[in-house]
Amino acid sequence: MTPASHLTTDRVNQETSLRDTAHLIHPSMPDFDEFGDCSLDHLVSRLISGLGEDVTREGLVKTPERVERSLRFLTSGYETSVEEVLNGALFEAEGSEMVVVKSIEFYSLCEHHMLPFFGHAHIAYIPSKKILGLSKFARVVDVFARRMQVQERMTSQIADALVEALEPEGLAVVTEASHLCMMMRGVEKQGSTTRTSAMRGVFKSDARTRQEFLDSLR
Repeated sequence: MTPASHLTTDRVNQETSLRDTAHLIHPSMPDFDEFGDCSLDHLVSRLISGLGEDVTREGLVKTPERVERSLRFLTSGYETSVEEVLNGALFEAEGSEMVVVKSIEFYSLCEHHMLPFFGHAHIAYIPSKKILGLSKFARVVDVFARRMQVQERMTSQIADALVEALEPEGLAVVTEASHLCMMMRGVEKQGSTTRTSAMRGVFKSDARTRQEFLDSLR
């Protein structure tokens, strides 16, 4: 084996290892790199050419590779599970008062046009037996936001995943987002926002508990 082929083999083995463990690395970490089972750069090249651009000109030569890496980052939630991000951060509850975590930033992709929608998620729950480390709520939001989504489904997925993990007396999720598919194209309404909610347990059955949470968001 020549030195060059030896280096190539080492590189392939390294990339295989990274692909196998990429879903365990949080995308915000500086050493995160996006790997997938297939190459998308040639498809991006065809897309750019189909839009009338010259993919060989200086500013676009590296664009297909950049777009692939960007898309793998933005959809990294497919390779991550709630169990992995919680990572044992459940603790015995010492009370049953409402816990509210507000203004968790999220960025997602509209599955209809693959344009971003972004905003904030607000989560409240009333513990039964378990509580969750506060930073983990943001991690759970990212699991479902970093996919091709619709806001309504994402909100329900976050709620259902947290209910399964925490088994609380009740849990509520409200998301507020701006959608570039409405702002940049179509009706082009830049000031519009969308709010969706998912209520579980006492937040659904008890109007006073639900209103206490909603009032806290004002």
